[in-house]
Formats: sequence, C-alpha cells, structure tokens
Amino acid sequence: MMKILITGANGQLGTELRNLLDERGVAYDAFDTKDMDITDQQAVDAKFDALKPTVVYHCAAYTAVDKAEDEGKQVNWRVNEEGTRNVAAAAKRVGAKLVYISTDYVFDGTNSDEYQVDDPTNPKNEYGKAKLAGERAVKEKTDDYYIIRTSWVFGKYGKNFVYTMLRLAKDHDKLTVVDDQVGRPTWTRTLAEFMTYLVDHKTPFGIYQLSNEGSCSWYEFAKEILKNQDIDVAPVPSEAYPQKAYRPRYSIMSLDKAEETGFRIISWQEALKGFLSLNN
Repeated sequence: MMKILITGANGQLGTELRNLLDERGVAYDAFDTKDMDITDQQAVDAKFDALKPTVVYHCAAYTAVDKAEDEGKQVNWRVNEEGTRNVAAAAKRVGAKLVYISTDYVFDGTNSDEYQVDDPTNPKNEYGKAKLAGERAVKEKTDDYYIIRTSWVFGKYGKNFVYTMLRLAKDHDKLTVVDDQVGRPTWTRTLAEFMTYLVDHKTPFGIYQLSNEGSCSWYEFAKEILKNQDIDVAPVPSEAYPQKAYRPRYSIMSLDKAEETGFRIISWQEALKGFLSLNN
C-alpha cells in the first residue's frame, strides 16, 4: 500500500497537492517546518522511521529569490541543498520514491531555443545554485527519484505574480511590466497532477520539466491576467525594475519528456482561466 509523506505542507505547492489528494480520497502525512525541520537530519530520520513512507513529495523550499542573494543566503542553502540532502537520504533508507521540485533557474537564460532536460546547467543566482545543488544531492543519495523543474509558478494558496497583478490593478490606472523576460507559467494544480501522475503510472525515474503549454513574457502574462479589467498595461525593459538576483531572459524549458509520459498539459491561458474561475 502506498504511504505518502509531504514536506512543505503549507506552502503554495504543498497546499495544492494536499487538496488534490483530499479530492481523490488519498491518505497522506504532511509536515511543515514546525512539524519537521528538514535541515535537522535527526528530526527527518525520526519522522521517516516512524512513518515508513513509500512516496515522498518534497515540496519544501526557500523561494525568496532576491533575499537569497544576501540576508537569506544561508537559509537558502540550508533548506534547498542540506534539507533536500537529508530528505533524499531518509527516503533512500526507508525505500521510498522521492519527488523533488526544482527550477528553471538552474539554466542561465542565454539559450535561443528550448532547454532540454540534459542541457548543461549554469545557474546565475544563489537560489538557482542551491536548487541545482539539491538536484545533485537527490541523485547522490537515491536512485528512485523524480526531479521536476518548473517555472513561473502561480496558484490559489500563496503569493504569486497573478495575485500581485490583481492587487495592483485595484489601485492603479496603468501598470508597467517587463517584456524582455520570456518563459512558461505553471499552475500549481497542473504541477501537482503531474507529480502524482509520475508516481501512479510508474514512469521511468529521472529529470522532467513541467509547465503549462505555450510561452509568454511577463508583460504578455499580465495582459492576459487583466484582459477583462479597465487598466492600461505597458511593456518596459528589465532595467526599469532592478533586482538583486539575476533573472534569466529566456527561460523556456522543453516539455517533450513530460508529454511523452502521456500526461496532458493544458495551455497557460487555459490554466490561468481555470485558476481565476476559482477566485471569482
């Protein structure tokens, strides 16, 4: 019988995953930091030894990309690399399959074509470097793993670009959004469904990339979010919004390997429409 353990239970993705499993009537044990600090090897080992999970959905992560450059640099590495190493080692010891969520930031964004799963990595910010170190820790500690790289995540249960645009639109007649960073938006619902699909269908272990179909700039994404609202959205270059952490200019990852599993990936426009319908 499948026994599921979820880390990062109260985060944007962890909450989405819990709700998906609840809908399906699937039992699980879910933990947030206060219940299981993944940076504490003994705490992780104790939970895994007590529960003996067969599947681990590792959703816990430090995602404050700009803070990871300075004030949050230490915790970024402790959570995304050391914490992942602890979880991977514990999963291996109890014989559990591990699903680890990574990021498009493992690439440098200089490609002119889609990034394939086996393309060379070259992270340019601390968050991307720590998440790539997490990937390596997973590969070192266990063989039974799925690494899923994703990008531009939005969903019902946390802070994200969609909520930011909707909030700003309430108080502004005009918004400016960068148009020289291109990528693929990802609905947490689609990502959670893919995570469980890989496990349930016993697909081959390895690295996958999953976002919604299609691509856009942040400007185009904002235009679609606010298309039914009376607000002007104007494009600007990245230089208009300086940020501490480097952002890849071209961040489109190939979905070919994910599609070859038979999983149906809806477009980002369809995903956005589904998400917005839940919030009306």
